[in-house]
Amino acid sequence: MAVTVVAKLKVKAGNESSFQSEAEKMIAHVRANEPGTLTYVLNRSQAVPGEFLFYEVYADASALAAHGSSEPMQKFFGAVGGILDGRPEI
Repeated sequence: MAVTVVAKLKVKAGNESSFQSEAEKMIAHVRANEPGTLTYVLNRSQAVPGEFLFYEVYADASALAAHGSSEPMQKFFGAVGGILDGRPEI
């Protein structure tokens, strides 16, 4: 059964470009290396500065777990952790 995740992340003012750059690296990795990830899209709010939304669909819970525990995911949060304005909302 497919699993859908919506993750909202807020970025501190002035760091949007840095976040976008790191997110694009993560998206490229997912598309190239995670066949169980069916959809992995980043949207940027037009109404709220610094607000981004990942829309993700996984083939099953195992694919979600593999994504969440992957080294690239850990690197992504290591790179953006200091520029996030609070914890992601899942």
